[in-house]
Amino acid sequence: MNLTLRIWRQPGPDAGGSMVTYQVSDVSPDMSFLEVLDVLNERLIRAGEQPVAFDHDCREGICGSCAMVINGRPHGPEQTTTTCQLHLRSFRDGDVIDVEPWRARPFPVIKDLVVDRSAFDRIISSGGYITSPTGSAPEAHSILVPKPVADLAFENATCIGCGACVAACPNGSAMLFTAAKVAHLNSLPQGQPERESRVLSMVATMDAEGFGGCTNTGECAAACPKGIPLSSIANLNREYLHALRAGRA
Repeated sequence: MNLTLRIWRQPGPDAGGSMVTYQVSDVSPDMSFLEVLDVLNERLIRAGEQPVAFDHDCREGICGSCAMVINGRPHGPEQTTTTCQLHLRSFRDGDVIDVEPWRARPFPVIKDLVVDRSAFDRIISSGGYITSPTGSAPEAHSILVPKPVADLAFENATCIGCGACVAACPNGSAMLFTAAKVAHLNSLPQGQPERESRVLSMVATMDAEGFGGCTNTGECAAACPKGIPLSSIANLNREYLHALRAGRA
């Protein structure tokens, strides 16, 4: 396959950026998108040019670091697929592909396709903990969890914190991410002591970081590579109202 890549190049957080065009030839349709960037970077390094900076780690769809917008869609054209799991067979020979970083004020560009997503870390640290004693692993049946509750917690625990929901949202909202973290911990018995304080703290931190408000457009759920459902946001709203009522009681 022969492709034209138009990639956002920005030398630093305080510098201006622009789209730069590169030709990539004779690449296999079985290559992942990150492997194509590897091929391009090897060529750039041999030519004495600066390689394209991009985040990556596990390359197995687990870490969430491969954050980039491909042809206007976070992680590219495939549903429930991270960039590292996206293969060239999803494109056609001769395609022109635009590659950009996440576009959101709380995710400032560090260099090229790398953005600072530490705002997510601060949301988690504001409420993503439990005070229940841990120690050694308890007997599996010592704390009974109804299956619907366990399913809800597990479904939301699959969130990898990549930020695709923010990049897809026209308001730059982090509601789906925050909702997933709240549902994961608030659903289980171990998370009950901090249930009210957790949701209030995490929502307050989300707002303080500058994320936009949710208007239920649903783009976040459509872009999520792990399929976190839009209903998680409704659950977050219920948890938030419950916490407000509990605080006034």
